[in-house]
Amino acid sequence: MATLYVVGTPIGNLADITMRALDVLRSVPLIAAEDTRRTRILLQHYGINTRLVSYHEHSPPSRLAEILDALTHHDVALVTDAGMPGIADPGQELVNAAAERGFPVVPIPGPSALTAAVSVSGLVSDGFVFLGFLPRTAQARRARLRQLAALPYPLVLYEAPHRLAATLADLANELGDRPVVICRELTKVHEEITRTTLQHATMHLATPVKGEFVLVIGLANSTPEPSDDELISRLRAALAAGHPPSTAARLIATETGLPRNRLYRLALTLQGHGQTES
Repeated sequence: MATLYVVGTPIGNLADITMRALDVLRSVPLIAAEDTRRTRILLQHYGINTRLVSYHEHSPPSRLAEILDALTHHDVALVTDAGMPGIADPGQELVNAAAERGFPVVPIPGPSALTAAVSVSGLVSDGFVFLGFLPRTAQARRARLRQLAALPYPLVLYEAPHRLAATLADLANELGDRPVVICRELTKVHEEITRTTLQHATMHLATPVKGEFVLVIGLANSTPEPSDDELISRLRAALAAGHPPSTAARLIATETGLPRNRLYRLALTLQGHGQTES
């Protein structure tokens, strides 16, 4: 019976590929690739002439059927545009469909932006939660983060450059000021690994940036959280000093590491009830 090989390919540096992966890519009659242009560059670099067919999130159902039909005759390799298929890419559908039909599905391990970022972050010891890409709309993204805020694990996510600033702001507002490692263009010529905090990153990465990003967000500071009475006292003092609720919330968020949105809602409540009264 033919086999579907799930093959890891370089996330940037073409030298980051295993000998086993190259052997598989040479031996199979067909490679299903998320981005045939990127995969063709890899194949040409290693002198591989295997036939390519595109398979991505916008492929019609007929393409999935075509690949499954090919599996009835011979082995097929599945590759994403970079890294391991099935991790924040459309490979899962093909893997499930092949397994349901009884075809062996064999992993050929290779590079992954996820594991590369986690390995250098220094923020992960006892597990983490991988989020893939957060929702694109602000409302849905913030709702997802509120669901995750109480989890006792570091968070890891991918983000596109044009959404990076908005995502960092939402992370700071919903999770509080946590340590973050921002990995840009891993293994590529312009690789950058920045160790900072969510609040600092929000203030200093507001301008448009380029590249592919992985964010590793650590746990909140272990300092005991101030009591509700203490938070109310601090917010009242900031409001009494003439700061608007948004500024008061930001100041206290910076001091405590608590989510700014939570403090902003509390500040609005205090303002509506005469916060300057003792």
